[in-house]
Amino acid sequence: MKDLDISEVARRSGVPASTLRFYEEKGLIASIGRRGLRRLFEPGVLERLALIALGRAAGFSLDEIALMFAPDGRPRIDRRMLEAKAEELDRTIRELSAMRDGLRHAAACPAPSHMECPTFRRIVRDAASGAMSSRRKRAF
Repeated sequence: MKDLDISEVARRSGVPASTLRFYEEKGLIASIGRRGLRRLFEPGVLERLALIALGRAAGFSLDEIALMFAPDGRPRIDRRMLEAKAEELDRTIRELSAMRDGLRHAAACPAPSHMECPTFRRIVRDAASGAMSSRRKRAF
C-alpha cells in the first residue's frame, strides 16, 4: 500500500486532520514527509489510530496511551495498567448502576412527595455528602 496523505488518513480513520496534527505534536503518530503542504503517513498509521481510539474509548488519557507504544512505534501495553483501568471501570459501573437504580425508584415511587420517600432522601444525603461527586467530577 502506498503512503497516505493527511486527508486520506482522516477519511479512512474518521479522525479529523486537526486531531491528526495534534496527535503528531504529542508524539502519538509520526508523518514520514510531505507531498506539497500535506503530511504523508505510512499505511500502518491507520492501525495505530485504531489502537489510540480503543485506548480513548476505554478512558485512557493521551499521555497514558503514549506509554503503550515502544520508541519504534510498536504496541507495548502494560498489563498492570490495563488491570487498573478495568478496576476503575468496575467502580464507575457500580456508581452509575446505583444512580440508575435510584432514578428508576424515584420515577416510580408511590410516595406523595419525593421528599417523603426514604430511598430518595438517602440519595439526596449521599449527593450532599459527596458520595456521588467523584463520578460527576470525572464526567465533566
